[in-house]
Amino acid sequence: MFTVMAIKIEPRVKKAPEVQEILTRYGCIIHTRIGLHEATKDSCSNSGLVLLNLLSDEKEEIKNLHEELEAMDGVTAKILEM
Repeated sequence: MFTVMAIKIEPRVKKAPEVQEILTRYGCIIHTRIGLHEATKDSCSNSGLVLLNLLSDEKEEIKNLHEELEAMDGVTAKILEM
């Protein structure tokens, strides 16, 4: 089974440091992390997307991570299990 979490962050620059602190606390259940945002030479998007591949057998930790992220204003987290 694969467990993927998508995290939308907006405003990215303001909220990213707090999201990073949370992700650091849960680092042992994060197998892969990909961060995406629109960027050009002249501008940088105010919203971002982080994709996490999580250790599927850590259900309680995944639930806690999800709840902490969802409690933040400007942050939305969704879980996909396949």
